[in-house]
Amino acid sequence: MKKCPTKPIEDQKRRAPREKEPFSAIRLASKLTAAIDKWGEANGVTSRSEAIRRLLELGLAASQPLRRRNLEAASKALELAAQELDKLVDPSASDEERKMRKRRLLKGPKEFRDMRGDVSKSNR
Repeated sequence: MKKCPTKPIEDQKRRAPREKEPFSAIRLASKLTAAIDKWGEANGVTSRSEAIRRLLELGLAASQPLRRRNLEAASKALELAAQELDKLVDPSASDEERKMRKRRLLKGPKEFRDMRGDVSKSNR
């Protein structure tokens, strides 16, 4: 550690020992740095380093491909949902209207269909 010539040794701050993790230095554009700082403030992060670590973890988690679900389990869940919907159906609706409502409920809202990893694109 370098000694500060203007302060006595007793007044110098000593850093706490850090974990044995590799150090990475990067250059960031000022706009990106400002955006990171703003995100950190909004999310209660106390340092830029911690904000960068958290943003990287979020980005890496989001970039992971969706795991394919067990097709047999998904099929069984769909069948059970269809059975429950049959119990709740409006008896005054026409047969065609009941089928359309059931299909719409089983597929889910169109706004979320693109996010689903358990349904092929042709079934959306």
